[in-house]
Formats: sequence, structure tokens, C-alpha cells
Amino acid sequence: MLKGSCLCGGIQYEIDGEMGDVVHCHCPTCRKTHATAFSSVSSVPLDALHIKAGEELLKYFESSPGKKRYFCGNCGSHIYAKRKDQNHYVFRMGTLDDSPNLKQAHHIWLSEKAAWYDIDEACQIPRFASWAE
Repeated sequence: MLKGSCLCGGIQYEIDGEMGDVVHCHCPTCRKTHATAFSSVSSVPLDALHIKAGEELLKYFESSPGKKRYFCGNCGSHIYAKRKDQNHYVFRMGTLDDSPNLKQAHHIWLSEKAAWYDIDEACQIPRFASWAE
């Protein structure tokens, strides 16, 4: 079981299922949403994420048709995203309080990456110009 929370601690959650590998997304929407060079995410089955406190603080923004990004309405920490008809959450790794034993799968949307960010040439995980192939 993994535990996590938002920056202010108002939202607290547990994950009691298997998470997917970590993906680093460089698309402009992820960059703006997280105010950083890329967003690190993992898939979490819908029945594995349990909000233990602060569910009333969860707000969302529909960033594209059918995709909602959920965040704390108090501190702004992004917790997960969900596409309509998707059977998992796109979970934001930065809010975990525990350290999962997950591997990094790949970088995606490098064709859209921030010009001011360079990936270290020693990076050993696959890189894709758009979605992973």
C-alpha cells in the first residue's frame, strides 16, 4: 500500500493496487499544468486509488474534450487525470509520500519538449517524438 498527499496535506490518499511503469510526458499541456519541463505519471486502476481525506477539495479542469485533470482546490497539487471511458487514472507521481518500486518506461512527446530542457545523453530509457510506439 502506498500513501500520498497534496502539498497542503488536505487531500490524502492510498493506492492498494499495482501501478504501471512511469512515463515522462513533455507535451505543452503537461508542462503548463505542472509548471515544469515534463510530467511523470503512472497508471492506477480505478478501484486501487482511495481518497482518505479531503475529497471535497478535489477540483478539476477539462483540459481537452473528455479529459479532466484533478487537483487540490486549496494548494493546487495535481493528483490524477482521467479520460472519459478510461479504466485507469493517469496518476501524478509527485504527490506520493512513499517510494514505489517502479521502473521508468519512456519519455513521450519529445517533439514538443521545452527548448530550455535537454535530456541527458546518458538517459537509457526509450524516447518518442509523440506517443510511445
